[in-house]
Amino acid sequence: MATSKNRKAVPEARAALEQFKYEVASEIGVPLKKGYNGDLTSAQNGYVGGYMVKKMIEAQEKKMAGKQ
Repeated sequence: MATSKNRKAVPEARAALEQFKYEVASEIGVPLKKGYNGDLTSAQNGYVGGYMVKKMIEAQEKKMAGKQ
């Protein structure tokens, strides 16, 4: 049985994560659009993903510290 590498731990969060991706891209100036993004460099795409992770970690740290 083949498994997807992109399977979400919480499938219900898929739409929220997708929206978050576009918000982060806009915030950092990467012209990400719905649909085909083959014109973006791997560095631009990696930057979006890395910044998403950074923001999620910061949010969790604040939550754990009781500073929401």
